[in-house]
Amino acid sequence: MADPEVLGFEHMGLDPRLLQAVADLGWSLPTLIQEKAIPLALEGKDLLARARTGSGKTAAYAIPMLQLLLHRKATGPAVEQAVRGLVLVPTKELARQARSMVQQLAAYCTRDIRVADVSAAEDSASQRAVLMEKPDIVVGTPSRILNHLQQDSLTLRDSLELLVVDEADLLFSFGFEEELKSLLCHLPRIYQAFLMSATFNEDVQALKELVLHNPVTLKLQESQLPGPDQLKQFQVVCETEEDKFLLLYALLKLSLIRGKSLLFVNTLERSYRLRLFLEQFGIPACVLNGELPLRSRCHIISQFNQGFYDCVIATDTEVLGAPVKGKRRGKGPKGDRASDPEAGVARGIDFHHVCAVLNFDLPPTPEAYIHRAGRTARANNPGMVLTFVLPAEQSHLDTIEELLCGENEAPVLLPYQFRMVEIEAFRYRCRDAMRSVTKQAIREARLKEIKEELLHSERLKTYFEDNPRDLQLLRHDLPLHPAVVKPHLGHVPDYLVPPALRGLVHPPKKRKKLVSKKAKVKKARTRNPLRSFRHREERRRPTAVPP
Repeated sequence: MADPEVLGFEHMGLDPRLLQAVADLGWSLPTLIQEKAIPLALEGKDLLARARTGSGKTAAYAIPMLQLLLHRKATGPAVEQAVRGLVLVPTKELARQARSMVQQLAAYCTRDIRVADVSAAEDSASQRAVLMEKPDIVVGTPSRILNHLQQDSLTLRDSLELLVVDEADLLFSFGFEEELKSLLCHLPRIYQAFLMSATFNEDVQALKELVLHNPVTLKLQESQLPGPDQLKQFQVVCETEEDKFLLLYALLKLSLIRGKSLLFVNTLERSYRLRLFLEQFGIPACVLNGELPLRSRCHIISQFNQGFYDCVIATDTEVLGAPVKGKRRGKGPKGDRASDPEAGVARGIDFHHVCAVLNFDLPPTPEAYIHRAGRTARANNPGMVLTFVLPAEQSHLDTIEELLCGENEAPVLLPYQFRMVEIEAFRYRCRDAMRSVTKQAIREARLKEIKEELLHSERLKTYFEDNPRDLQLLRHDLPLHPAVVKPHLGHVPDYLVPPALRGLVHPPKKRKKLVSKKAKVKKARTRNPLRSFRHREERRRPTAVPP
């Protein structure tokens, strides 16, 4: 009998090994998308499913895929080992996450089900060796899958039975339209397909015609974001750009926002400007940069999830901006052209226990706002979204709010109750820090981080494979500022703190400097009593007195 905690999945007729894996993950009841999609998928129907981010879409297609493969191997005739499941995703980070979820669900059937991720471009040789063993499920981006198909290291025409397109509304905007059409020519004529997406746009409708055959459409009647009891959404009007930096400084330095937070900006240059600004005040933060290697980006996410640091600055301009049809992938805004075209943050990546999402820059589209806000308030956890808006951007934010409200007339974005007069004493500090963050400083910081990542990945790659614990010692929020950081800015004197918060703000304790033995000996030798006007007599040992 299955574990009583998975009674919600038991009636679906799943393999006992899958039920045990679900119990280990702590899932008591299926989510709405899982409850609707899994039975239809097990009946062999094509699915076009829309569900909000963080609603469990990955498990909604992974569980029926594993169940169908296990059932075929247990009851069907013995056939040659081959790739029977293919999962297409738009980003490398999402490919790793999808593979990890499938492996967790297949934890008790590893002898029967093998999963491979071929999204990393720098590991082609080892990927060919893995594909020669013909894993049951292959996960990757369309460009990498097509590359292996053209090199004959992967064959799907005679074996593929299940195709999954995850985050379908992003594939065309990533520039994968041509690759996807070429890839479909290598697939058999008959297969079962699932299209999973958070929104239904024109690209999804085009994919539906290319991939699906008489699909069942699941357009769940649920809001795109959690309700106000779980997700609090606020807006704060900043009169100038300087006010945005001042308010962010007060929120983080005075611990008005506690827990882990994600800061979203619209360009990569802005993310480094924000990080260098925060470094002036001793506030650690790291930038999730598409220019860095995949391993470094995934390491940043894992360290953030493990609690090594509490603040990540990210950008979604390349991911959720205007579609790049007919353009070369990876050519984003000026200054961001070198970033990885298959790297994405705002969609699909599972950041754990994010307490707050701060839109430092206004999202370019309503969809961008939805997917940014979807990084918090996941799995029934509470969360908060705070959007900084300038007076000139108010009309654009009103348009976003109208789409969020829908038929409900109640306002969604509540005004954030904050008196800027209370923090006017910090304005001179913010101006000083903003002046030090020049374009040259931003350029040098980006070059410095890239050079350090290249050094680590090339010279220490084999060492860290043999010593994985040492990899945890690398921190991605170490200071990057090429200019001189003034130490006094990291300390907040009590007379500057607003009266209502003086009992809550605690200045950080200074770490004691470690002094080596050589330094102590050198200091003792250089002590000159004539310069210091101090003379210490040598202590004489007391002579032994006979009793």
